[in-house]
Amino acid sequence: MPEDACHGIAYQHIGVQKNLRFTIAAVVTLMALLFGTAISAGATPSTPAHSQASSVPIQALPGFQQGTVPVDGGTVHYVRGGSGPALVLLHGWPETWWAWHKVMPGLATEHTVIALDLPGLGSSSFLSGGYDAASTARRVRQAVHELGFDRVVILAHDLGVLIAYDYARDFPAEVTRLAVLDSSLNGFGLEDVYVVSFHFLLNESPAPIPEHIINNQLAVRAYLGYIFNVEHVPGAVDRAVYYRAYADPAHREAGYDYFRAYPQNAADNLANAAKRLTMPVLAMGGEFGFGTAVAESFQQVANDVHEVVAPGSGHFIPEEAPGFLVDCASLFFGDSQGQTPPPGLAGCAP
Repeated sequence: MPEDACHGIAYQHIGVQKNLRFTIAAVVTLMALLFGTAISAGATPSTPAHSQASSVPIQALPGFQQGTVPVDGGTVHYVRGGSGPALVLLHGWPETWWAWHKVMPGLATEHTVIALDLPGLGSSSFLSGGYDAASTARRVRQAVHELGFDRVVILAHDLGVLIAYDYARDFPAEVTRLAVLDSSLNGFGLEDVYVVSFHFLLNESPAPIPEHIINNQLAVRAYLGYIFNVEHVPGAVDRAVYYRAYADPAHREAGYDYFRAYPQNAADNLANAAKRLTMPVLAMGGEFGFGTAVAESFQQVANDVHEVVAPGSGHFIPEEAPGFLVDCASLFFGDSQGQTPPPGLAGCAP
């Protein structure tokens, strides 16, 4: 792989040999899935993801409650706890609200924490369309308003970053601070990472290509397992929860539809780049993930970007470095004006 092809991509920490292993593993996995498609055509439909995702034990988070709220075209599932200003959590793909479970109690000491399942994913209902970031941001905003909040701070990871950016850009009076984890933006660097993993282009493929390839639970485990293998902290990601959540073909399709909207997102971002964010933005990449590339992306669309690298973490920061994230986010979202940040958290101060 030419060195200049990976310029600006913080995944260089993974190393050439590991990239090669991932590439070989990707080809082997894809071949296995393709060959497996023919023999699995008669597989029994799995239990709907709504009931399976809801089986995550909410009692594991004392003080939190769950429910659904109506949005255009369906419903959005939320888990809510704590008190104070609203802090909205937006997860990535292929995960659900459960991606935040390690950090929610710590964040809830000073905020009303609202962890959403993105529309179409987890225990939120499948939608017939509108999976571009701008439309999804409007639905997320509807859910937040239904919960009684019109001013929020947002913490987002991966796919959620793309949606959080549109929320902050299109409704800047309602978002006072924005923290984004381990993803660049469509049109501003994310496309550079496509060389790292084949899943970007597979998920963007027209229907029903990925739907027919990833068409049973064995294939789901193989494919999502490949994605989760980029974790730097072994066992940090609760894989079984996400295998169950993506067992339903409709929710897998929704996930692909988010990726299919990436070109639309990029065009929209480039057309609206002049609407620069003026609120403080915390741009955090994992040391073994996107690194500084998150801040480099957001510096192109925001005026006040705070660059942070999560030490020892791969892509899945909320699960791999929950203690660091809680400390950093609490400082960024809190009232720390005039205070000297603790060692290692200087970039987290707003």
